Amino acid sequence: MNQLVDNALIYGRLLTVSEPHLIDRYNRALKAFGWTATGLSRFGIDMTGFSPEIAAELGAPDYLDPNGVNRRFIILTPDQEHLPVVHTQFSNTAGLMHAFFEANAAAINVLTLKDVIFGEIEDSISQVEDIEDLLSINEVTFNVMSAEAMLAKAAELRRLVDRLENAPDAWRDNALLERMVELARETGDIRRNALVPHQFVFRHDAFWTSHFGGVFVFIDERQTTVICDPAAPGFRRSRPWQVSYIALDDPVRIFEFLVRTGRIDLPAASWVEPSGYFSHRAHMAIMALIARTDQSVDLRRIDPVWLQTWIHRHAGLVSSDGTYPFFQEMIRQIATNGQIRVNEIAPHRRFQIIRARPGHRDVWLTSRLIATMVPFDVVSRFVFDKQGFYKAYETWPPLFRDYVVAILNDGYLRDKQGFRKKLYGIGEVRNA
Repeated sequence: MNQLVDNALIYGRLLTVSEPHLIDRYNRALKAFGWTATGLSRFGIDMTGFSPEIAAELGAPDYLDPNGVNRRFIILTPDQEHLPVVHTQFSNTAGLMHAFFEANAAAINVLTLKDVIFGEIEDSISQVEDIEDLLSINEVTFNVMSAEAMLAKAAELRRLVDRLENAPDAWRDNALLERMVELARETGDIRRNALVPHQFVFRHDAFWTSHFGGVFVFIDERQTTVICDPAAPGFRRSRPWQVSYIALDDPVRIFEFLVRTGRIDLPAASWVEPSGYFSHRAHMAIMALIARTDQSVDLRRIDPVWLQTWIHRHAGLVSSDGTYPFFQEMIRQIATNGQIRVNEIAPHRRFQIIRARPGHRDVWLTSRLIATMVPFDVVSRFVFDKQGFYKAYETWPPLFRDYVVAILNDGYLRDKQGFRKKLYGIGEVRNA
């Protein structure tokens, strides 16, 4: 993974923490969670406060993610809102954190001037034992604390202010007035500075989780759809009138679900041709084929002439694999007819010629599902399914790793927003 770290393809865009007072605050949060203080003088954190360096120091990759639920967070600065989430078992962790930051911006801005905010994103369960546990999570509650008890002190001061304003003789209580002055010295004027967050409960909408090898949960008005390995505990076991279960190896039913619920764009010249989507996937397919069959080729040095020569010399191999010729035919059909009769396409190939519908609320989740179904497109896998990408990366030969790192650096990382907009139709997004 060092190659990915060096090229900012993993643990990229983290916020460096090196100021002694911030490290001290971080340590107070660590101790509150039952961990020992860090001895590091410099480390990076993501939006949730997770640090790969501290995870390595503690020997606990999940030090902020016990049991894979009730995710913990440590907030040192409001600037964390603009960071990625680099370690999580739920795809919507970033969305929930964004919602918390936005709803409580004023309180976070003031609190982090003097204190660290930490706590848990509490679900309705403490462990995930089967799919029903995942489906029981309808909303989450942010259980928020602060090391210097600023939240508690602000709440106490608010109660004393209310008493002073509403109890006729409260102004005669010297002890009350002295306590208010003492608290105000630490909290400031809470009438001007909103120290206490006002929204703690947020909806837990559609998501992917790494539990049971990967589970997709899509939520519609009258139906919840679960897509995963049918060997996952609880698959098809409960609430059949409300929950539809689809096996991850059933492309026919998955495709039908995505079409019926309007989550995908079927192939049409209006978006396929300007995006270069089919040409991109054809190139990904042939490069993956070369990497599988000849690990001595440095794919970074391949030019169009060399590639065409290789395809001609290995025509039998290319034909038997079938993916590259398939895309050439799809490009021809789009150019000739403007569309493709998808129902005439083999089920497993349908996912190769569709994309998630831009603007749909589940566009990122749907894109992750499509990327899972089209593993040879390593670029899409990196953009939408980083956990799957990192797992696959470990199995690739060295020269293919070098090639993938190079194309991501030269393409996607150079202009993420422009790349996503052109290829997938997805506009500006946060935390991607």
